Amino acid sequence: MLPPFESAEIRALLLDIEGTTTPIDFVFKTLFPYAAANVEQFLRQNQSDPEIKNLIAELRSTWSGAASSGAPVWIESSREEKLASAASYVRWLIARDSKITPLKTLQGKIWEQGFRSGALKGEVYPDVAPAFARWRTQHKRIVTFSSGSVLAQQLLFGHSTLGDLSSFIEAYFDTITGPKREPASYRKIAAALKLSPTAVLFVSDTGQELDAARDADLRTALSLRAGSPSEITVVEQRHPAIHNFNELFAA
Repeated sequence: MLPPFESAEIRALLLDIEGTTTPIDFVFKTLFPYAAANVEQFLRQNQSDPEIKNLIAELRSTWSGAASSGAPVWIESSREEKLASAASYVRWLIARDSKITPLKTLQGKIWEQGFRSGALKGEVYPDVAPAFARWRTQHKRIVTFSSGSVLAQQLLFGHSTLGDLSSFIEAYFDTITGPKREPASYRKIAAALKLSPTAVLFVSDTGQELDAARDADLRTALSLRAGSPSEITVVEQRHPAIHNFNELFAA
């Protein structure tokens, strides 16, 4: 079924990343393990940086609420133990795909080293670059919204397997804007773009995110990439589905 909206109605495409522009496996099998393997060294190398100190303090405050859920102990009797505790807690959070902002910010900084050194390349689906170019010629704005930090998003597209795609993307939004499953976040994004919500199309592989966007009056499309979970068929009943970007505003 083709999406029930006309090209002229849509002024901006708001794109999720994981499962929409980028394979889920890249996040879980490349990015997350890289951050987990390098977090302790990164914290030790940057422990004097005020921003890193603040991130450790923010993580410590979230640990207080997570301790009852099985989080590893946090010891601060020495600087070395504090850094080791922070790194252990970060690895615990990564294993649970936690969406808390200080974790996502720290991960972005760790990944930055990997992207800039060439150890990481941002994997995107083959249809992404051609679609970006096509949408630009159609004068459609391209923005992203991810639980990953703005920095992480910029790095992924700036160092992608298909080259530097960052010039196509007008703006990046993360959880600082708000949770991805709350309508208010999408209203804020539409307002930031100075567009009516109905002029923005949100594409995601997650039903609860699409529901929130629709409740905020955005148009929606479900990303059904290869390997989408079987329960996603339930979401198809609520949102029009696409299998790749070639199905959106083809020339």
